[in-house]
Amino acid sequence: TGGARAGARMAALLPSAVRERVSAVHGAAALPELLRHYDEWAARYEEDVAALQYRAPVLAAAALAAAMKGPPGAARVLDVCCGTGLVARELQRHGFSSPDGVDGSEEMLCLARASGLYRELWPCILGSEPLPMPAGRYDAVTVVGALGEGQVPSAAITELLRVTRPGGLLCMTTRSNPSNLRYKAKLEAMLERLENQGAWEKVLAQEEERWERATSEEESTQGTGYISGVVYLYRKCPVPPLLES
Repeated sequence: TGGARAGARMAALLPSAVRERVSAVHGAAALPELLRHYDEWAARYEEDVAALQYRAPVLAAAALAAAMKGPPGAARVLDVCCGTGLVARELQRHGFSSPDGVDGSEEMLCLARASGLYRELWPCILGSEPLPMPAGRYDAVTVVGALGEGQVPSAAITELLRVTRPGGLLCMTTRSNPSNLRYKAKLEAMLERLENQGAWEKVLAQEEERWERATSEEESTQGTGYISGVVYLYRKCPVPPLLES
């Protein structure tokens, strides 16, 4: 069809090296290889995501800002899988003060440190090790771009909940392209299970058609040349009082 041909043409406009780097981090690589891909990608990361027209940081920061009940500048925020600082930059535009951040890639962390956007930064591989901070520390926690096939397992969400204070917000994103649909279904089952257990309440599930440019015709949404994605926003429920024994 004409739409499919247009989608293929749009994907073809992306340099092959960009497509290869994006595919490498969304593949089924073992963890050491995945981290190596991110380390090697760090220097070109922001240039590549600009070429992809990657909108997740913009959308996530806007959703979080709209849901904050108090002044954003007073909120303590943790940016999980922070990369080079794309989310922190968008949070700053909405009046948030410097967040803390964690990432599994040392090279990404080096660039995040150099950006001056963060209060504190720690190395941490979410899904393989616990977050290096106590329970209930943050008013808001974000994980943008890392919840996907071959990346952070959906079960790691409970660790995000642990470090969020009761009443605090959790902002997460995932992609809706064909190769991520199985992961997305598992993620949404986990989100719903935690909601049914009373761990949090849903604030928002915002579908966006033009999430980023597709790297292939197969991944393109209805031949548009883009893939779609979702911003999820939840509010952690207050901890119930302990029953008297």
